[in-house]
Amino acid sequence: MTDRDRLLSGRTAVVTGGARGLGKAIAEELAARGADVALLGLEGDALARIATGLPTASRSWVVDITDDDAMAHVAQDVHRLMGPVSIVVANSGVAEVGPFLDSDPDSWRRVVEINLIGSAVTARSFLPYLLDTRGHYLQVASIASIGSMPMMSAYCASKAGVESFTHSLRAEMAHSGVTVGIAYLNWIDTDMIRDADRYRVMRKVRSLMPRPARAISSAEHVARRVVTSVERRASSVYVPGWLRSSQLVRGVLPGAITQLSRRKLTDSRYAATGLLGAGGRAARRATDRDGGSTAGPR
Repeated sequence: MTDRDRLLSGRTAVVTGGARGLGKAIAEELAARGADVALLGLEGDALARIATGLPTASRSWVVDITDDDAMAHVAQDVHRLMGPVSIVVANSGVAEVGPFLDSDPDSWRRVVEINLIGSAVTARSFLPYLLDTRGHYLQVASIASIGSMPMMSAYCASKAGVESFTHSLRAEMAHSGVTVGIAYLNWIDTDMIRDADRYRVMRKVRSLMPRPARAISSAEHVARRVVTSVERRASSVYVPGWLRSSQLVRGVLPGAITQLSRRKLTDSRYAATGLLGAGGRAARRATDRDGGSTAGPR
């Protein structure tokens, strides 16, 4: 057993949106380093298969992460069945791309509810347990937290909110021994991105970005970097690493993006994508079934 393995061995980690994509890869990487993993999301069969296949004593829960009461009960169950929670990775997220004026109000609201409100509910549900273990909370954010793009208003608004929430929470928890980190991530090879590439509007949005910012990383590579940041209790992790430098110019990004959009985004005939990826489809199904807002895996 290596020193790295011992850091997480026997600890309990919670991962939201664990059914596929980045959440699945993070769960697998945590388990490979010795952690028992509680997987949360909407896709019960997929979550159960992943939990069963992990090499540690892992379990899964089907839950809407925007539901305060349901999440509180899940947190109690995780603590009762798996022991003290040391790590929480708030990963669940969905996206929609398209002109704001043509967007469906319910879909637009749902993106914000899942990405921002769901993250806050996750933190509220598990922080009491992290206080006991002096654990680590990691919030998955995005390049969209730093520089907003046109036709991604709900996603960018939610991820900017997630960034501010995380910084506020870190300062609030600083005296307690609970550490709070944020992951700034670019495009990842997941269902959500593969789904998005089928849409003309998404291809157009990506074409507006500098070439390095269009690159897609594998979920496994990103998961390794993310889990290493958890081991180090890092305040931030950037994947790819060059994203860190974008913090130096974020003050000029809105003007630069506006100028670029004025020149290149001249065709307004773009259709909205609706909620993207398997997480988006699971969210739609749960909303249709329950008549409420839902959250699912990225």
